[in-house]
Amino acid sequence: MLEWPPAAREPLQIMNTSTPYPIGTPGKPWGDAEKAQWLARQVRRRSYRDDVVAAVERLRERFEVSEYGTLVYAAETFPLLAVRSRDWDQALPVALVTGGVHGYETSGVHGALQFLEQRAADHAGRFNLLVVPCVNPWGYERIHRWNAEAVDPNRSFRPDSPAREAAALMALVAPLRGRVLVHIDLHETTDSDETEFRPALAARDGKPFEPGGIPDGFYLVGDSENPQPAFQQAVIAAVEAVTHIAPADADGQIIGSPCVARGVINYPVERLGLCAGITDARYTTTTEVYPDSPRATPAQCNEAQVAAIDAALRYALANRD
Repeated sequence: MLEWPPAAREPLQIMNTSTPYPIGTPGKPWGDAEKAQWLARQVRRRSYRDDVVAAVERLRERFEVSEYGTLVYAAETFPLLAVRSRDWDQALPVALVTGGVHGYETSGVHGALQFLEQRAADHAGRFNLLVVPCVNPWGYERIHRWNAEAVDPNRSFRPDSPAREAAALMALVAPLRGRVLVHIDLHETTDSDETEFRPALAARDGKPFEPGGIPDGFYLVGDSENPQPAFQQAVIAAVEAVTHIAPADADGQIIGSPCVARGVINYPVERLGLCAGITDARYTTTTEVYPDSPRATPAQCNEAQVAAIDAALRYALANRD
């Protein structure tokens, strides 16, 4: 989720939101001691190498796979992997797909991999594809939104980034500025946003936690500086064939932002340091799948991400000029 998995997802340490967060002093931002205490509580729950690296390796026969960086946290090392069209053609536009900026948002990672496996061939010869399925592998393994330094990568896509994950991705994409036609960033909004991650954020920053709500269904976050409403609605229409679209609340909002169209809100993505703002692409959007809905299965969540990518690319190509 911006303000802030398959069946292998395990329970997180969920707090009671009526009590203070168990780390830190209310009203006081965390220092090094509190961050170390938070880090000590994080448990490895799944394997990036088994789930992501192995899946990317299986794609090598059809795509070019590169390591665009390496993350080292204590004794752990994570290769950062990018998958791109093998027959890269300088005359074609570039489509960028990113997943796992928040590592716990499982369908973003597995949806990107599923797209490469099942649908990328449909766009061969029309786009140069660049897919980064898991930007934040440490967070993927811990089922967390932050990195090991308690930094949210998705508020860190800016010069002198405090998140190594964000800095590495920006360096990868920098040579392509001006050539990216469409960028779709794959996310989820989960119940744990409200029960764990928002309270942790408030505690880390020394602010009061203000309870909110979790929308039931899929929605998109467009760029308020370049909203492209027809593009957003094309993606919504495609995803609706797979899973339900989140309704606005009684105030006409989703997660505190006005709905500008059915299932769509807008943020100033570049100013907020969000991943969707790292290119000057004409068409950009951030997906938000709701995996905790009783009306959606893990398979549907992955399919929703695939449908969103496919629709985004088709619309962008049809409306290139």
